[in-house]
Amino acid sequence: MMIARRIPAIAAAVAATLVLAGCTAAAHPDVVPAPTFAPRPEARPVDPIAQYATDRLSTMSLRQKVLSMLMVHVPGESPAERVSSALDGVGGFILMGDNIPGSLGELKADTAALSSEAGLPVLVATDQEGGIVRRVPTDDAASALQLRSQAPDAAFEAFAQRGALLESVGVSVNFGIVADIASDSSSFIYERSFGATGADAGARVAEAVQGESMVLSTLKHFPGHGAAAGDSHSSIPTTSLSFADWEKTHAVPFEDGIEAGAPLVMFGHLKFTAVDEEPATFSTRWHEILRDDLGFDGIAITDDMGMLERSGVAEYSNQISNAVRAIEAGNTMLLYVGAVDTEGIVAAVTEAVDEGELDEALIDDAAGRLLELRRELSGETGRFVACLAQCSALVS
Repeated sequence: MMIARRIPAIAAAVAATLVLAGCTAAAHPDVVPAPTFAPRPEARPVDPIAQYATDRLSTMSLRQKVLSMLMVHVPGESPAERVSSALDGVGGFILMGDNIPGSLGELKADTAALSSEAGLPVLVATDQEGGIVRRVPTDDAASALQLRSQAPDAAFEAFAQRGALLESVGVSVNFGIVADIASDSSSFIYERSFGATGADAGARVAEAVQGESMVLSTLKHFPGHGAAAGDSHSSIPTTSLSFADWEKTHAVPFEDGIEAGAPLVMFGHLKFTAVDEEPATFSTRWHEILRDDLGFDGIAITDDMGMLERSGVAEYSNQISNAVRAIEAGNTMLLYVGAVDTEGIVAAVTEAVDEGELDEALIDDAAGRLLELRRELSGETGRFVACLAQCSALVS
């Protein structure tokens, strides 16, 4: 008889013994009653992903942690051949149009070459919205502009096709789902938005997230470009919209996308002055809203940090100080499409930690989240879980 099947019988026998012991003790005060024992708590199942991240994080230097929080762009085809030593250890690469070779086979080889460590692939991202924003030119699935006038489930089909294409060429992250509301056709974001209201955009955003589940979806640009006039590629769009009004409108597509399972949210370089005078990228308050109010537990990534430097605002012209502020606000990952001074950023972050201006726990949290996500992409977890199941079966 297996041990598991004997447990009920043993428990019954122990219970009967304890009852008899209690009666004997009552009849004979000099008899010491048998001791009782609390049941042993059930062992919690091992989470191999979390354990891997915890173990790996404990071996990493501060420099390695900070580098893992950076996603960068290396110009030209076959970018892996031009990754400098300064970029060794970054957590991700973004592919732009100049990275796309003549065939999908070549692209797949290029993306595979970017990951140098087995079991911990880097994140490989691109902007594949469809329509006017697409890096892989063979993508002819419907764009957000076309999907605005179609039933919401059409977004599922379009992004299932888009996600399958990206997966086939080794892209793991798509910055492709615009959760911004846009009702004004003159807005630079209009052609990239799924709808003019929170309900319309949100329904299509949720379908798009579920459709491209084979890659990691990103909702952008939190807390919502549609609320602020202007283009964040060259300015800091600003709005005085109240938080209450934001909750009823521009928050809705992000809420719907998060509920649908989007693992990344991209912060826009936008100011909602009624909530915080800082751009959302630098706003601890907006990160709290995303985490606490909207319940998001994934990766918060910035929009291209170079946009801040080109905004025309002198306060945001320094790449190094911008990086420290973005980390302090709560961003998990910082995105750089242009040149990036990784050593300068590491040095500034290290100094801020040493002087007590920046809590290293924020960096540990971000690096840990990224380790878990990257480990999941490796496929190692599935094999480990299968091993645990086999071991468990042998024990029982």
